[in-house]
Amino acid sequence: MFRKTHIRLTIINSLVFAILISTLGSILYFYTQHRLFEDVNRSLLESANRFDLGLNDEENHGPRDNLHFFKDRIIILMWDEQGNLLAPPQSPEAERFLQIKKQIKPKEFNQLEDITINHFTFRYYAIKMDSELSGVKTIQVLRDINSEKEFLDKLLLIILISCGIGIIFAVALGYFLAGRALIPIKGAWMKQQQFVSDASHELRTPLAVIQAETDLLFRSPSATIEDRIIDVSTISNESRRLSKLVTNLLTLARSDSNQIEVKKEAFQLDQLLAEIMRQYEEIISYQGKELSLDISSPVLFTADKERIHQLVVILLDNAMKFTTEGGHIRLSCRQIHSSILLMVEDDGMGISEEEIPRIFDRFYQSDKARTLSEGTGLGLSIAQWIIDKHNGKVTVASKPGAGTKIEVSFPRNQKN
Repeated sequence: MFRKTHIRLTIINSLVFAILISTLGSILYFYTQHRLFEDVNRSLLESANRFDLGLNDEENHGPRDNLHFFKDRIIILMWDEQGNLLAPPQSPEAERFLQIKKQIKPKEFNQLEDITINHFTFRYYAIKMDSELSGVKTIQVLRDINSEKEFLDKLLLIILISCGIGIIFAVALGYFLAGRALIPIKGAWMKQQQFVSDASHELRTPLAVIQAETDLLFRSPSATIEDRIIDVSTISNESRRLSKLVTNLLTLARSDSNQIEVKKEAFQLDQLLAEIMRQYEEIISYQGKELSLDISSPVLFTADKERIHQLVVILLDNAMKFTTEGGHIRLSCRQIHSSILLMVEDDGMGISEEEIPRIFDRFYQSDKARTLSEGTGLGLSIAQWIIDKHNGKVTVASKPGAGTKIEVSFPRNQKN
């Protein structure tokens, strides 16, 4: 699949570069052509104008044969009404044009035209003029444009060769850029595949347990709930676990597609932590653990209160999971300059240094976590998403057997 996409992207990128290179080459060629022939056209028109003035002078002072001139590559020829070339016999240039007068005789008037004779190219401008002394004459002003044509031909060859080389490089560059563009796509695809695989595995486990326990209940239709309390309890626990897993999956899926709106408003963070503390006191006490709250002063925070509540609960649940009976969990919060620090510390079993970079990955659970609890490995992924949505940063310090400290830093002034 990615190979075909790579080829398609390469073709698209190559076409874009090829069109760009061809366009630049065409612009260069036609601009040079325009500037070259702009001078040629101007010289032809100026010469025709000068000849017109000379003809007017002829009417005032009599006929002049020297109006034929060959100067600065400009050639002026006169034709009579019968199509005969009028030229001074002493002019060798005129003698040359007498030999090819049929080919060079103007066919269009009052416009610029090109003619090619014996591999020589000329541009001319022809007009008809009526003189009382000389009658109707055709005035043809020519200029040799061989040098301009040769220059343009060489320029065209250079541009074509350059475009060919450029297109080869464009294909190579297009292939490289297509590969670079596919890197994040491949990464996202692999993550999606892994996510689907892990989600399927996590969903299958509680479903299999529920189905097995349900089959056992069907085998004893006459048994009471008291008789099968263990099976019913297992089904209930797995149902709650399945519900939590589905909720977390939906949260992550909606977060990936930016469907969850984060509503930020000002609230007292210290009061929120105190409220969470009261909710956990009974659970902590039942498990034989201690939970303390350390807040030195009121902290006003602008954030999504519901999401921050969810973040703190996830961090506390994670700390409780890794803290054994008799352990201590410390929740603290303080404000330092423009930042707000939220910390959760425990003196539990800790995390190895190799595992720390992976604890926020989806579905990741250390072997110790799998042994101690039936978690889904999604809680810290949701926590990371909440932290990112509030422009925060998280650091984890932990050593096996020495506990774990998770510190989250938020900017005090949040941007929506």
